[in-house]
Formats: sequence, structure tokens, C-alpha cells
Amino acid sequence: MSRGSPLASSDRSTSQSQKLVERASKVIPSATQTGSKQPTQFVQGVSPSHIVRGDGSRLWDADGNEYIDCNAALGPILLGHNYPAVTDAVKAQLDEGTMFTMEHPLHVEVAELFTDVVPCAEMVRFAKSGNDVTTLAAKVARAYTDRDVIATQGYHGWPDVWMSNKPGLDAGIPDAVGEYTEEFEYNDIESVEQIFEEHPDNVAAIVTTPVNLEEPEDGFLEKLRDLADREGAVLVFDEVLTGFRFALGGAQEYFGVTPDLACFAKGMANGFPISALAGKRKFMEVIGRNDFFYSMTYAGDAASLAATKASITVQREENVHEHIFRVGESLMHSYNEIAGELGLDGRTRAHGFPPRFVIQFFDEDGDHDQLVRSLFMQEAHKRGVLYTGGHIPTYSHTDEDVDTILSVYHECLEVLADALENDDVADRLEGDPVGATLRQRTGENE
Repeated sequence: MSRGSPLASSDRSTSQSQKLVERASKVIPSATQTGSKQPTQFVQGVSPSHIVRGDGSRLWDADGNEYIDCNAALGPILLGHNYPAVTDAVKAQLDEGTMFTMEHPLHVEVAELFTDVVPCAEMVRFAKSGNDVTTLAAKVARAYTDRDVIATQGYHGWPDVWMSNKPGLDAGIPDAVGEYTEEFEYNDIESVEQIFEEHPDNVAAIVTTPVNLEEPEDGFLEKLRDLADREGAVLVFDEVLTGFRFALGGAQEYFGVTPDLACFAKGMANGFPISALAGKRKFMEVIGRNDFFYSMTYAGDAASLAATKASITVQREENVHEHIFRVGESLMHSYNEIAGELGLDGRTRAHGFPPRFVIQFFDEDGDHDQLVRSLFMQEAHKRGVLYTGGHIPTYSHTDEDVDTILSVYHECLEVLADALENDDVADRLEGDPVGATLRQRTGENE
């Protein structure tokens, strides 16, 4: 794998990226298939828009520029791009075929692996995306309890059940759908209890991301477990991002709280399209009832199952999570030290957990400063580090990568400090500034 340092250059061209955006704008709504990858999320005219190759911790854009990847394709890359054990397993399966009239033995093997390593997993069903399994979890909970209301926190995808209570993102969703989705605040158990008080005997599930950027406080996850048990509701952890990243058994293993159902996708197959709903037998058996329907053709894709088996096997045999935590901790701690040394500790910080953290920028009032963030992004991209905000270390990130990233970030923060002192941040931007992120628009702390 390539491990050379990226070449820093002030005259990097992104002309091919810009041409691709122009072409995409004519045939693809928003010029993207994924909201977090749309051109407005980057400094247009400076940042790359299309990546053509990945290897280990490195990426190459349509113009041939090399970058250290910091965001792991929004989370799916756990071991590293083109990781040999996973790639070889998929290549071998491709030679045998990927879709068949009957189930493939890998369906059994990978489900058994889940039950071995995930605390809540007694049974498993596969799908293709996080959207599929978070929505399936809500449907299972409603069917099991014969109740209607879903108490939820965090981002769980674009389906109606999750977006019906997101003002500004709810176009196309009937108002009636939102009557059965109630939002609560993370680390605020009273806000959860209030939903049960307002909908007595009608709350089917508590659906939450077990951790975002804030540490669960005062036994919050344990209190959710107790509340669900007391009220007869189903506790669902959305582990789409945390699963196989915080620990082999996900955040539920890391924090020691076992939900009834858990949703997995990113990280489980090192970038191949697959997701899973795993849970306790009495809840999962609902999916097999005659009055319940869930099915999809491409859940039978053997290539993604082969990738999942290989990825989990590597995690069981090697110190994957120890490495990821060490890399993440080093990046977070050192970044905040650099910011402090340059007098920027009030304007920027690395915040979250080592396996997944964000670098944020603030104005003098403490609000998110997109203009300053744009300047930092611009300077990082010009120097070969693909900063996007979120940082998700992989098993392929090396100590050399960490040193390079920190060296680049030091230079970027020096530029930022000088721009703030001279009040000319906007003048230094060479392209259009970035817009609000999806998680900012949905109210998450990022």
C-alpha cells in the first residue's frame, strides 16, 4: 500500500472535478447521490468533488491529487480502503457468483458471527442501508407492542418516520406521520419520560444513537434501559455509525448497556453495501409473523456478506480497535494543543470520541462559523489532507499519517490565526464557502 507523504502544492488543479460537477448538475439532483457529498459541502473550485481511487489511508481525486482520508467515506471504511483481506474475500466470491435463487451459506455464517460478537444479537436480518434497518426496527417495535409512537433522538436516515419531525426537511411527508414521532434530547431523561406521559401506553420504542459527540451522563443509557423495561417499550440503538467502531460489539459493548434491537451498517463490511438489524429473539421473531412483511432481493448479495465475514474476522484476530482509539486520541489531543498554542482554543476544537470526532469552528458568540471552517478546509485540501469536519480513523492510518495530518493542520491554523487577526477570512477564500452540514440541519451537535 502507498504510505508516502502527500505532496503539498498551492497550485493543485481540480479542473476535472469541476467539469464532473458541471456534468452531474445536468443529470443528478443536487449533483450528488449522497447529501453529505454534495458540492456545497466543500469549497467549490478548490476542493475535489470526485474520488477515483483509494488505498489504505489514501485517496486520489479525478485530477490525480493524493490525500490522506480523514472521514472514512462517511464511516463505512473501518480497516482501510482496498484492505487486502476484504478485497480478496470479495474477489473470491465474485468468481463464484453474487446473487442466487436460494440463500447462500454466508447468510448463516455471518448471522452466527453477529450472535457471537454483538451483545443483543440472538437473531439477525440483513438489508442494504442504514435507512432500511432503522425503519425496520421501528416497524418491529410497533408490531411487537401494538403501539404507535416512536420516541427518538439523533439522525436515523431519510424515511418518513425519522424526517416527519424535522422542520425544513419534511417535504413530501404527510403531517399525520409526524404525530407518531416524538423527539427527545440526549442526556435528558426527563424529556424521554415526558413523551411517555403525553402518550400513555402508546410508546412503542425508544430509538437513539447510543453516543454522538457527548459522553452519556448520569447513567443516561442505563436509565433508558430501565425506562423501556418499566413502560414495556422496545429499546433500539442505532449503531449504524458506532457499530464495529467503538468495539467489536459496538457502543453497546463499549458502554455496557444492551438494547433490545440494534441497527448496523457502516463499518460492518469495510465499505461494501450491507446493513443488519440484530436483536433479542422475542422481538426479531416478529419479522417472521404472517401479518408482518419485510423482504428485499439484494439482502441476498453474497459479495457484501463475504466482505462482512472478512472484516469481522480481522477485528477478532487483530488489535483493530486499540489502534483506532490510539490514532484518534493522538489527533484530538494534539489538535487541541496546537489550537491553544496559537490562541485559537476559543475558536476551534476537536470534540467527540477517538473513533469518531469532529473539528469544529466557532465565532466570537460561540456559534458555528462556516466561513472560518471553509478557510481551514481550503488550506487542508491544498496541502493534501481531506478534512471534511468529521474524523473517523481507520486501521490503516499510520503514525506517519498522524504526523502529516498534524503538521498540515498546524499550517492551516497559522493561516487561520493570521486571517482572524487581519479580519480578512472571506478575502482569502478561493472558492465558494461550505454550507451547513446535514447533522447541523437535523439539530445534532456538529
